[in-house]
Amino acid sequence: MSYPALILITALLTLVTGSSANAEPPPHSGTLTGPLGLNIVPSARMDSSGTITAGVSTLDPYLHGFIGIQLADPLYVNIRQSAETSSLSDEAKRLYPGVDTKLRLLREGKYTPEIALGMQSMVGHKRMAGEYLAFSKRYQDFDFTAGMGWGRYGSAGHFKNPLKSVSGHFGKNRAHDDEISVRPQDWFTGENIGLFGGVEYFTPVDGLSLKLDIGADRYSAETAAGDFDKPAPWSAGFNFRPASGWFDAGIAVMGLDKIMARFTLRTFPERWNTSAASPQTHHPMRAHRSPSSSPAMMQTSARNDGALLYDLQRDGAEVSATLELNDHHPAPYQIRAAAINMANHAGTEVETITIRPARGHLKGAAISLNRRDLENALARQQGSADEIWMNAQFDTARSHAMPTSAFQLRQLKPAGIRFLLDNDISLSEKDSGTLYRTSLIGEMRGVKLLGLLQGGTALRLNLADNLERLEEIRPQSLLPVRGDVAAFANSTLSLERSYLGLSHSFTPEWHAALAGGYLEDMYGGFGGEILYRPFGKRFALGAESWLAVKRDPHTALDLGFTLDHVLSLHLNGWYTFPDQGLTLKAKFGRYLAEDIGATLALEKSFRNGVQIEGFTTLTDQSDFDIFGGTTHAYSGLRMTIPLGAPRYIPDGSAMRITASPLGRDIGQTIDAPINLYRETDPLSYEHMAQHWSDITH
Repeated sequence: MSYPALILITALLTLVTGSSANAEPPPHSGTLTGPLGLNIVPSARMDSSGTITAGVSTLDPYLHGFIGIQLADPLYVNIRQSAETSSLSDEAKRLYPGVDTKLRLLREGKYTPEIALGMQSMVGHKRMAGEYLAFSKRYQDFDFTAGMGWGRYGSAGHFKNPLKSVSGHFGKNRAHDDEISVRPQDWFTGENIGLFGGVEYFTPVDGLSLKLDIGADRYSAETAAGDFDKPAPWSAGFNFRPASGWFDAGIAVMGLDKIMARFTLRTFPERWNTSAASPQTHHPMRAHRSPSSSPAMMQTSARNDGALLYDLQRDGAEVSATLELNDHHPAPYQIRAAAINMANHAGTEVETITIRPARGHLKGAAISLNRRDLENALARQQGSADEIWMNAQFDTARSHAMPTSAFQLRQLKPAGIRFLLDNDISLSEKDSGTLYRTSLIGEMRGVKLLGLLQGGTALRLNLADNLERLEEIRPQSLLPVRGDVAAFANSTLSLERSYLGLSHSFTPEWHAALAGGYLEDMYGGFGGEILYRPFGKRFALGAESWLAVKRDPHTALDLGFTLDHVLSLHLNGWYTFPDQGLTLKAKFGRYLAEDIGATLALEKSFRNGVQIEGFTTLTDQSDFDIFGGTTHAYSGLRMTIPLGAPRYIPDGSAMRITASPLGRDIGQTIDAPINLYRETDPLSYEHMAQHWSDITH
């Protein structure tokens, strides 16, 4: 796969969704390796939260390809592949992958600059590794940047490393060209640091800016390795970023003899017209109350609107029911349908509509709504979702008091089919360049047995890949975890998973799940999870363990098993940031290679169902490549885009794009068929708050 192909996904998403036509993004643009900045030096600037970028750039002796995501307002993550090549038409001599990050420490004020701390190849090859502290301040049409750098950003050696006064560790010699991947003990080290700076002038021509900068990269590794004519440290060039903001392109001269060029595509997921399912047509809320009360009519009418009600009860001025949530629409959207039909057939005396949301045996807090608030907002257009929210009451104890019978669960929604277009891309390969695997997964979910067990079956159709070289160039492990991915990709059709499971809420805050069978495409076995998710709190805690048995890719449909088995065990934690749609996830424990380590991940969720996740794992074991290098890290980016709204595409269908190393053994976990945090998310307070406006739309 060529570097231009890396940006095709972003280009297609931009064209298909029309996401950027009316966008007004900030005018700042990318630098040589992806993050916002000048020509060759980074700035402290950040893109809009959730922005996705993909691009290519060139400056002798490197060609860079990158995919970046602004995971949150202050955090940018970039996966980059840098190829050493003297000509764009030649094969690369060497590849230097890396994961880059930039964290904003201070937002720009009236008298203070914006400050950001960045790390190029925070994880990856040392050749490109460098850290920096950047300061940016805007004055009218000029945006000034200055900073100090370590590693590649500081090889000019203008000053002694100031961190040596904190610890002698930071003054140690720093190798830029050995084959050991960057480790945390390498960060911010080196005898000297360099200073960089520059300015961007936004011209009167819309979208056109002039960039001037001077860097502190002296190409020490390249000149030491051979007769390399390094570029001048200064550059001057132009950048164009149109008002629509869907791309930016820059070109600059380095001194008087070399040229830098870059092209970046941008897209904004929050503006994509996506949904997990088509909107449902609901009965209108009646402005005048019906004189009779009919629970049977409530249930029948609600079912016609896609709302599955059971345990309907009338107690004086209150009518209550349990609502079985579907997997595709936000919970408040479904609560609206249930509340309308309950109110329309509740008689004249009922003033409170209570709904207990559930997903099988998983229960959420009971939600009591003021009937008059619903009538004002939905029938008379004289109220709002905020007014309904102010008078709503959430009761966890009441929901727990209502058990669900096996008979009731058997009467609920039938099993559904969905499709997942699964795309795995790896830019992080020193030995084989860009790798990819594309599959189509068809899954039947929601199969029920005796009202107690749930299950699912999925088939994987392998469409295309270029993994054939992995078995030739990588050292083969006797007990591969995912190192034999090429063998699994060779099967045209395979069983993705087939399992039976049980999930249960002891209370609306304590949940448990068990599952067994073919758990995912490479492993079978059994295991379970327990989750504590206090309602109304931003954190959750859990633990999971799986006895995983390796599947045999050389059997029909990959149905056979090998003798390789392992017990994984993890403690999990989550924290949701207020008003950000952002969740921090942490995992610690034993992975599938029997390695011990930890994973940190950030997941950004948008109201249209798009999810973006960045993750990194560090363990006590390492993977090898053909150059003898090792790495203890496994990092990547993942994006899931719902595709269930178009006609003829089943509800819940999606496209998943994962950019992470392929065929790695360390830091691997079971892709569990039941994920309690995901399953209970529609029952959570955070989900209700984020999607509450759907109760009136």
